[in-house]
Amino acid sequence: MAVIKKFDTKVQYLKYKVLREVARAEFNGELESKILDIPKTIIKGTEPTMRCCIYKERAIVGEQVKLAIGGDKSNPNVIEVVSIACDECPMGGYEVTDLCRGCLAHRCEDVCPFGAISIDAHHNAHIDKSKCVNCGKCAKVCPYSAIHNRKRPCERACKVGAIGTAEDGSALIKNDKCISCGACVYQCPFGAISDKSYIVDVIRLLKGSNDNQNYKVYAVVAPTISSQFVYAKLGQVVSGIHDLGFASVVEAALGADMVADNESKELIEKGELISSCCPAFVSYVEKQFPALKKYVSTQLSPMAFVSKFIKDNNPNAKVVFIGPCTAKKAEFMKENVRPYVDAVITFEELQAMFDGKDIDITTLPETELEGASYYGRIFARCGGLADAIKQGLTENGSNFELKAVSSSGIEECKLNLLKASKGVLGANFIEGMACTGGCIGGAGCLTHSERDKLVVDKFGKTSKDKLIKDALFDAVEEVCDD
Repeated sequence: MAVIKKFDTKVQYLKYKVLREVARAEFNGELESKILDIPKTIIKGTEPTMRCCIYKERAIVGEQVKLAIGGDKSNPNVIEVVSIACDECPMGGYEVTDLCRGCLAHRCEDVCPFGAISIDAHHNAHIDKSKCVNCGKCAKVCPYSAIHNRKRPCERACKVGAIGTAEDGSALIKNDKCISCGACVYQCPFGAISDKSYIVDVIRLLKGSNDNQNYKVYAVVAPTISSQFVYAKLGQVVSGIHDLGFASVVEAALGADMVADNESKELIEKGELISSCCPAFVSYVEKQFPALKKYVSTQLSPMAFVSKFIKDNNPNAKVVFIGPCTAKKAEFMKENVRPYVDAVITFEELQAMFDGKDIDITTLPETELEGASYYGRIFARCGGLADAIKQGLTENGSNFELKAVSSSGIEECKLNLLKASKGVLGANFIEGMACTGGCIGGAGCLTHSERDKLVVDKFGKTSKDKLIKDALFDAVEEVCDD
């Protein structure tokens, strides 16, 4: 049971086991021959433990294995539904529960603009589904909270309206609205929604570099790594990444320093700016607020910025980003990012790679992770980007008056973007983080905790380079030496 403590839920643990066995088979060169055996390896015995029968359990794991090796290539979205695993959660919009006391006020009936509510002889309310538009006004005025909105957990988690219903009753992802944030992945209690994995591609890159030495594989790690793998020391995690076959481990926070330096200059030039660091947030702006696209920063994200820097200095390098974000898997496929980033994996997948190669990181010596400034490292939590932009303005000798607003989670992003679209926000810089709390709330994290913000800030303060300019000055030497 100790392994389960590495994750928030048993759903994550099951996903991890699939990824671990896929990684193990690929490391051993046996994936093609053993791929059909993985479900039996994970779901042992003849009695079901989670589903109605052992056959359904194995069938579901079989579909999850497909996602672990890249998923449906015809689907451009990195988030997919495993329809056989979808439990067809009860859903029917607003319903009157048995908490209705048959009061005399009948506020629910009066407030309904479509006449969907009727009152029976006992004064109990009833909703006519043919007339109801799920506006929720009745639920808001009910004094007994007797009207409840039955939504799927995934639908409730999705703040952009990207979850619908397929013909078979399973969840359906609307790609035209989805921003690949992974909120539905994390909240689905049956593991029926998951992100595609590129773990096999990464292992093949590592094995290829060991076989022919024609290139080195660089790991670019997000600063959120400081709040993950809590059962080991950060330096041991870094050593474990090296033991997987990565030639070098570079901080994505160094890319954040580059962004802060350049984005502060762009803000001075344009006067108003929307951050471009969070790919899910940028996707949200593009899909829901197209009129504001012109204000989105032209800078690459920290991941792409530092990856470009690595390849500019090491043309034969291969770069793998390791972080908490499912949306990064969509970002690295973009035309302007693809030349610099070869693959993306999450912390969940990194844990699976460690265990798939039988690497116990708790036994390893520590390797220091260095290269970025305090300001680059705090990009991982909401508000850190705005602080870094302020520092960038200062270090560039500007007296530009920064009026920043930081948005934690899509709902705050939506509110601030709405205000901006109407010209009433009163800010000249919008920091947008699709996940609540920032990257520390990413769907690809092993665990989520209120302490994560404090851990990231503490990690930032350990940086030997306190200024952005210091980190940028040292960057060439550090990357080229590798």
